[in-house]
Amino acid sequence: MGKNHGERGMAVAKAKVTAATDPSVITNKLEEDIALGRILPRERLIEEELALRFGVNRHVIRQVLMELETIGLIIRQKNKGATVRDLLPEDVINIYAVRELLEGKAAELIEMPAKPEVVARLKDIQERHAKAAEAGELTNVFRLNLLFHKTFFAACGNPHLADAIQHFALKAHIARSLTVGDPKLLRRAVEEHAEIVRYLETADRANLVRLAVEHIIPSKDAYLESYRRRFGE
Repeated sequence: MGKNHGERGMAVAKAKVTAATDPSVITNKLEEDIALGRILPRERLIEEELALRFGVNRHVIRQVLMELETIGLIIRQKNKGATVRDLLPEDVINIYAVRELLEGKAAELIEMPAKPEVVARLKDIQERHAKAAEAGELTNVFRLNLLFHKTFFAACGNPHLADAIQHFALKAHIARSLTVGDPKLLRRAVEEHAEIVRYLETADRANLVRLAVEHIIPSKDAYLESYRRRFGE
């Protein structure tokens, strides 16, 4: 019995170490830091500091940085290292133009009336997101927002379209990073999530498609305004 207990303890300890050193876990954490504005656009990501922070070697950190570059969140330059990407206004406009097309199309394809299990799942996420927003728990707000939209667009029935939407949503993390804690925008997001659920429940496709597109516009406009204030461009 003591031997079994010891083996279980070793297994738990090994699982914790694996989770902490898994490149995907570190990638997700840095993605979150960038999206929440903890690491700002143009800020350097130094391999030695990241290795020390996460308790891994630099090889693991290089894997993570390669993934973040692939996603489009950072830029790596020879002899200069990695920096968080600073999206130019035209980049943001173009990314959001693609998002509007993709997300509007997905809303058009969602089965109506929506399946009860889809509505129930979205309602649960929406309620938890609203509670996290009210409590000011931005990390949970961020994660639950991603989950809400992933679940919503998965209901379109086209996994390739859903993947494309997620890809461009990742690119928009930087645009959201400067406004993620804005109380006005957060309240609006909470209200619109509830409206999306209601339109699914009532099979109101016209308003669902309209809101699927309009829902992402405030973060784009807020980033462009913030950029103008910062750089006068």
